[in-house]
Amino acid sequence: MQNIIVATIKEWNISNYFTLKKKYQDFNFFLVTSKDELTVDYIEKISPKYIFFPHWSWIIPKQIHDNFECIVFHMTDLPYGRGGSPLQNLIINEVYDTKISALKVNEGLDTGDIYLKEDFNIELGSAEEIFLKLSEIIFTKMIPTILHSEKTPQPQTGEVISFKRRTPEDSNLKSIDIKTISKLYDFVRMLDVEGYPKAYIDLGDIKIEFSECHLKNKKLIGRFEVLENE
Repeated sequence: MQNIIVATIKEWNISNYFTLKKKYQDFNFFLVTSKDELTVDYIEKISPKYIFFPHWSWIIPKQIHDNFECIVFHMTDLPYGRGGSPLQNLIINEVYDTKISALKVNEGLDTGDIYLKEDFNIELGSAEEIFLKLSEIIFTKMIPTILHSEKTPQPQTGEVISFKRRTPEDSNLKSIDIKTISKLYDFVRMLDVEGYPKAYIDLGDIKIEFSECHLKNKKLIGRFEVLENE
């Protein structure tokens, strides 16, 4: 029976991991949820066929990705959209029909060979809702496909377009020229998830953060919070 490691830090992925583990009992699954757990010694003891990284916030050490088959998932049709903040950059560029790319980890930034891709639409919903949908596709379709077909990854083809990782200051509504309600909706929703700086307006001593927005009858309805600037 093959051993499989899933390394992730998001609650929705952890929940889907246990569903995966229960459904596919012909594999031995192991869960890693922190950087300290992902050590060479630990991995060598398990000797996994694959290590899947549905969402990981740290660099995967070379000694690990050179010696074990490590697979990450990226929310663009690679090589388009290599780099950071893929969801936000896609929405800013009004690219709503995209792909989820499952790729082999190497030393480059999203440069590895591709196992498979799945269609993915991000036209509606908050960032959290999109990440939940992303997780479901990864755990119910992509990981099972890789486990049961043993696909050979293929080199990326096409024009390389790189994305720049966003900074907290980029969440300031004054940082972008927004002229329509739909663009404002996009800006607020793409930042509406735990761990990301929400869309805000800086007013000096205070700032207003926006979330939970919905388009209704040509109006944008949502939640705002007023906070003191630190």
